[in-house]
Amino acid sequence: MAKIQRALISVTDKTGILAFAQELSRLGVEIVSTGGTAKALREGQVPIKDISEVTGFPEMLDGRLKTIHPRIAGGILAMRANTEHMQALLEHSIAPIDMVVVNLYAFDKVAAKPGVQVSELIENIDIGGPTMIRAAAKNYQDVAVVVSPEDYNSIIEQLRAGGGELPAAVHWQLAVKAFTLTAQYDSAISARLSGIALNGSVFEDHKTAIPDFLRIHARRVLDLRYGENPHQAAALYAGSKTGIAGASQLQGKELSYNNLVDLDAAWQLVCEFERPASAIIKHTNPCGCAEQDTLVESYRRAFEADPVSAFGGVLAFNRPLDDETAREISKTFIEAIAAPGYTPEALAVLVSKKNLRLLKVSGPANDPLVVKSISGGYLVQTADVHRLDRAACQVKTKRSPSEEEWQALEFGWKVVKHVKSNAVVYARAGQSISAGAGQMSRVDAVKAGAMKAHLPLKETVLASDAFFPFPDGIEEAAKHGITAVIQPGGSVKDQESIDACDRLGLAMVFTGVRHFRH
Repeated sequence: MAKIQRALISVTDKTGILAFAQELSRLGVEIVSTGGTAKALREGQVPIKDISEVTGFPEMLDGRLKTIHPRIAGGILAMRANTEHMQALLEHSIAPIDMVVVNLYAFDKVAAKPGVQVSELIENIDIGGPTMIRAAAKNYQDVAVVVSPEDYNSIIEQLRAGGGELPAAVHWQLAVKAFTLTAQYDSAISARLSGIALNGSVFEDHKTAIPDFLRIHARRVLDLRYGENPHQAAALYAGSKTGIAGASQLQGKELSYNNLVDLDAAWQLVCEFERPASAIIKHTNPCGCAEQDTLVESYRRAFEADPVSAFGGVLAFNRPLDDETAREISKTFIEAIAAPGYTPEALAVLVSKKNLRLLKVSGPANDPLVVKSISGGYLVQTADVHRLDRAACQVKTKRSPSEEEWQALEFGWKVVKHVKSNAVVYARAGQSISAGAGQMSRVDAVKAGAMKAHLPLKETVLASDAFFPFPDGIEEAAKHGITAVIQPGGSVKDQESIDACDRLGLAMVFTGVRHFRH
């Protein structure tokens, strides 16, 4: 590859650009720059040539016209091995450009602003930037195109090692990354503008929670050994630095597909709670969950709900993991843990479990859309972010719940939201006792939850993710000692369930909200 002798630098995100340009200059690279980038580089004592000196034209039209010019495009697009191309450059006094360092106007950030005007959206559609990027990527064999600050350090190191040249493979990788960026950029513009209609001379924003076009912007960050089963290939793609996909692994074996699915289920569950909370997940369902005054007590309560299923489970905590909780965890074989942090003392306890996967997770589980693939397409829905308001609930029975029952009902309602349907949860205040998950009938879910119970069910409450179509589920739960029920309501036979509760001395609350999870 040819030596990098001349670079065009024009960036919106100026992270690290001064240090990068300084290193390029030290390597003898002539720098051509524009607008605010040129100003920043001059202030940093980097020798530059303003783009107007190259084109013979000033920047025009409020900055809309800067880089679109034959003296720039020609210098990028000319193929060095093509004698006719090089002769044309010579005839028109165009100097080759060997590196293009460009990133784009932050359209996504502007589009996300509440009440943003169409005029502001339009002005944040980059024209010259994508043109330069695409031109450089097309001529990848002769021009290195750099679109991300995260690549600056490695490029400088490779230029030093290569005597000012970059390997052909690096040129190709940079070009692919560049085309990925422009594709994502155009997709973001299309997705946002498609929600705006022009009615006469008035723009009307029809942006909805469900977009006209589904845009998934995610980078492959981890190759997995296999998917749900060994014969399936798999990888993790991250769309942000938050949540499980953006977590950092501190120790342990490589993560599996199933680990990540369970970790996400656990993390979403503990994010429901304000007080210290623990969740133990097995095959995406909580076999134990608790919210207490201390993290260690929440873990003990979660574990005692089903110590058998907890073996080989996946854990999540909504507080940094402390040493006392870590010591409790170390008594049982656990596959993986997600937490917002770990004290040094906790890490010292868990380091002996070399295969135990520890993930540090930042940010709540609040992705606005849930996407699921089906054959031939995708299903998209808004996230289930409903939070129970006691005042909005309706007590349907003659007896109202006591305060302790209310606390248990509210807790159970948070947990049952994260159990696969048909689902019920037996609970006390701050502790799940047992769950009946994934049953084909609701009465069977009630029976399965009772069968799975390791703790007494007497004086627990029952949370159901959907209505009881018949009173048999209520009657079955009453046999095991429950005192109150929380459910959405909405069955044509609701009154039969209400009558059963009154007959059995139970309190029943309707939420008016269903929590199916498939």
